[in-house]
Amino acid sequence: MKLEEQLESRFVCAKCKHHGGEARRIATTGTGLSKLLDIQHNQYIVVSCGNCGYTEMYNPRVLEGNRSLGTILDALFER
Repeated sequence: MKLEEQLESRFVCAKCKHHGGEARRIATTGTGLSKLLDIQHNQYIVVSCGNCGYTEMYNPRVLEGNRSLGTILDALFER
C-alpha cells in the first residue's frame, strides 16, 4: 500500500475527529538560489480532512525512512 493510501486510511482530523482524508504530494521551493531559480526540491504529503478540510503536512522522507512505518502512523493518529 502506498504511503498516501496509508495516511488517508489512518487519518483522524484533529479538529472534527472525522476518520479519513485525501492525501496528495506537493513540492515547494527552498530559500536562496533554489527560490530564485524556482527549483522545487522540497516534497511533502498533505492530508486534508474529508469533512471540514483541515490539513496536515508530513515529510515523506521521515516516514519512508522509518523501518516501522505502521508504528509511526499508529502513534501519529492516536488521539
